Amino acid sequence: MKFETSNKPLSIFSYSSLTDIVMLLLIFFLLTSQFVIQTGVKVQLPGAKNNEQTAPARTIVSITAESKMYLGSEAISLDALPGRLEKEIGKTEESNLIIRADKQVNIDLVIKVIDAAKGIGVSKFTIETEKESF
Repeated sequence: MKFETSNKPLSIFSYSSLTDIVMLLLIFFLLTSQFVIQTGVKVQLPGAKNNEQTAPARTIVSITAESKMYLGSEAISLDALPGRLEKEIGKTEESNLIIRADKQVNIDLVIKVIDAAKGIGVSKFTIETEKESF
């Protein structure tokens, strides 16, 4: 019995192995990427040398440089904040409030937001910063 061997290059390329690799990479990047909820409000966060990654939370209060407040991406006044926060905290059942205040915002406004949240029973507060190198 004689077998034939050929030294010719393959003229047909198999795409099945390439698609497997692409699918595995896609699944890998989807599973390892961080899903962070970002509000549509643009604020320039204060810098900190030793900032930590915050746990993703759904309750985010943003304060812009013009002292406008947003709960998520919805504009809100300081008077209406406790009622809306109570509804949001009731839906998510988490006790962490993330405050994204612009670095030009007066600290008095941030304290008022914390006070309003404490009034409805929020016990944890996180003031979001961005990594700064000194």
